Amino acid sequence: MSQKVEKPVLSGQRIKTRKRDEKERYDPNGFRDAIISGLDKCSNDFEGISRYLDVAGNKLDYRRYGECLFDILIAGGILVPGGTLSQEGDGPHKTEACIFNTPDEINMEIMKSWEQVFIKLMRRYKYLEKLFQDEIRKILMFVKYFNPAERKKLSVMVSLWIANGSIPFNAVLVLNNSHLIKDHLALDFLIDMFKCWRQEKGVTSLHSAIKKSNIESHLISFIPDTKQSQVYFRQAFQENGLEEILKLYNDQHQQLAKKNLQVVLADSLAENKSQRDIINEVKEIASKDNIQDHETVCIIWTTVMDIPEWSKKEELVTDQAVRHLKQYTSLYSAFTQSARAELSLILKVQEYCYSNMTFMRAFQKILMLFYKTDVVSEQAILKWYKQDYNVKGKMMFVDQMKQFVEWLQNAEEESDSDGSSD
Repeated sequence: MSQKVEKPVLSGQRIKTRKRDEKERYDPNGFRDAIISGLDKCSNDFEGISRYLDVAGNKLDYRRYGECLFDILIAGGILVPGGTLSQEGDGPHKTEACIFNTPDEINMEIMKSWEQVFIKLMRRYKYLEKLFQDEIRKILMFVKYFNPAERKKLSVMVSLWIANGSIPFNAVLVLNNSHLIKDHLALDFLIDMFKCWRQEKGVTSLHSAIKKSNIESHLISFIPDTKQSQVYFRQAFQENGLEEILKLYNDQHQQLAKKNLQVVLADSLAENKSQRDIINEVKEIASKDNIQDHETVCIIWTTVMDIPEWSKKEELVTDQAVRHLKQYTSLYSAFTQSARAELSLILKVQEYCYSNMTFMRAFQKILMLFYKTDVVSEQAILKWYKQDYNVKGKMMFVDQMKQFVEWLQNAEEESDSDGSSD
C-alpha cells in the first residue's frame, strides 16, 4: 500500500499568511476601555452618546463584542458571573454614562432617553437586535446580585423595551428560577415592570400584552408555594393598582385547578371508588380551590361522558347514555343543591347534545332521568324552557320537552287550585 509522502520544504522558508486569514486576538477589555473613553466624554448628552456609538461601530467590532457593549450601556462595565463588574485590565473599569448610574428616584424622561439610545443603536446596526435579546436574558439572571435601586431601573427599562418590541415579553421567564422566586425577587421585578407599563401606557395595554404573550399562564410559577406568599402576591398586586392583572392570574389559576379536579375525578372513577368517597374527595378539592358547585357539576358531566365508547347509531346511543348516567346520579345530585348548579347542568347537557350529532334525540331522555332521580328540579327545567340562555339547538330541544313541560305546568295549576279550594 502506497503511503503519502510529504513534500520537501526548503530550510528557512517563510510561509506567508494572508492578512484576512489572521485571527484577531479576542480583547474585551480593550473594547471596554475604548467604549468607556468615548462615553465618558459624552457625559449625560444622550444625542452625543448616540452619535458616538454610531461612529464607533465603524471602528470597533460590535458584532464580536455586542454582549460587552450592552453590559457597559446598562451596568457601566463588563458583567461577570455573580453580577459584578470585571476588574481585569488597566481600566477604567466602569463608566458613569450607563442606566445603572441614573438617579435612584426614577426619572422617566431620562429612562426614555436611554430607550432612544438603544433604539437608534439597533436601528443602525440591525445585527445587534438578536444579541441584545440574548444579553437581556443573561442580565436578568443577575438580578439577585444588583442592589434594589439597580433592579428597579432595570425593570423600568425592560418594560420600555418589551413595549417597543426590542425584546419579547417571554424574556422575563428566565426569572422563573428557584433562588429568585424564593426571596420574591422575581415577583417584585415583574410588579415593578407592570407598574411602569400601567403608568406609561395604561392597564388595558398591559392586559392585552400579557394575554397576547400568554404570560398569565406563568404567573403562578413566580410565587413560592406557601399561604404567606399567596397573600403577599395578592396584596402586592392590589396595592399597586394591578387588579386587572390579578384577575388574569385568578382566571388562569382557576383553569389549572379545574383541570386538576377533572384528572383526579377521572382517576377515581377509573379506580371504581365508591361514589361517597368520590363526592368527599371532589368537595375537598373544590373547596380548597374555590370551585363553585355550578362549575363542579359541569366538570363531572364532561368526565363521566368521556368514559364510554359511544355508539355511532342515534337509535342506540340514547339508551346507552341513560344506562351509563343512571350509575352516577348520586354524584350529580351532590353538586346540584343550588338553582344555578341545576341550570348549569341542563345547559351543559344541551351544549353536549347539540355538539354531538348522535345525541340530538337523547336530550329529553337524559333530562327526564335527572328529573326522576332528583338531580334537577321542575323549577330548573321550567326556567330553562322559558328563557333563552343558549340558543344552539334550543328550538329542537324545547320541542322534545314540550309535552313534559305542559304536564308540569298543568300539575302546578291543579296544585294551586287545590290549595285555594282548601
